[in-house]
Amino acid sequence: MSQIDLDAVPGFAPDDDVPIAYLQRTRDWYLGLGYGNPYRWAHYAQVPFQPLAKPLAQCTATIITTAAPCQPGQGPQAPGTAYNAAAKFYAVYSGDTGTDHDLRVDHVAIDFKHTSLEDSSSWFPLPALRRAAAQGRIGAMAPRFHGVPTHRSQRHTLAVYCPEIVSRCRADRVDVAVLVPNCPVCHQTLSLVARHLEAAGIATVVMGCAKDVVEHVGVPRFLFSDFPLGNAAGRPRDPESQTLTLELALRMLESSPGPRTTMQSPLRWSESHEWKLDYSNIERVSPEEVARLRAEFDRAKATAKALRDAAA
Repeated sequence: MSQIDLDAVPGFAPDDDVPIAYLQRTRDWYLGLGYGNPYRWAHYAQVPFQPLAKPLAQCTATIITTAAPCQPGQGPQAPGTAYNAAAKFYAVYSGDTGTDHDLRVDHVAIDFKHTSLEDSSSWFPLPALRRAAAQGRIGAMAPRFHGVPTHRSQRHTLAVYCPEIVSRCRADRVDVAVLVPNCPVCHQTLSLVARHLEAAGIATVVMGCAKDVVEHVGVPRFLFSDFPLGNAAGRPRDPESQTLTLELALRMLESSPGPRTTMQSPLRWSESHEWKLDYSNIERVSPEEVARLRAEFDRAKATAKALRDAAA
């Protein structure tokens, strides 16, 4: 019997056209840069789950984001620029959902090469959620959305950020929360926040691009978009994809049967999957570039530490 050439079978995808394994990729990346003591990611066996207590059309919804408000005077923050540690924030903040906001994605592990980061609606779905409220898809927008800092310390996130978000959501009488992370550690942070909100009786759905990180932590509902980091709410400059992505998240709030429910968006980023092979791939970086990146990362860490110390 002749063997079938699977590469020639119509519809078969390449073997490496799969979600990026961010846990392993980032481990290999930092080891390749010369850092030891690999990071230990949060991981739970049990996951809280809060079913909707009433129809979604009667629920008050909010957004939880890790995007940072633009900070004039804190260095370059134009869309698509390299990581700027000085533009980070170190405390939970809130914003009026009735107005527009200039939020930026400026995290150390964002894929700046394969996405422009020019359309904030692809990481901060406030316009799409407002439209959903206007159409009666949700009952109402909460008066505030909330921003959570990206913090590698799980202890600090659990002790400080999670209770603060729960407190603010309760004050606003929030029924459901849509959480939209950006970098890999952001995905961990908002997964921890989602768990706290669910335990407090607020139903959540995480919209993200780092599948393995979110599922490793363990969340009630997860809408996965196989897109470059920073695009969890849909393709940039593509309102239809943004509307569809939010609608899929809302359907998960209504129909997920229990915790650890993951749905993958049917949308593809592009015809090519090459972007998945580039992301933080130490095998595609020259020794000279490794040295430059190590020095750049050390400078960013020093800047971030100084800002954290000043904010403490």
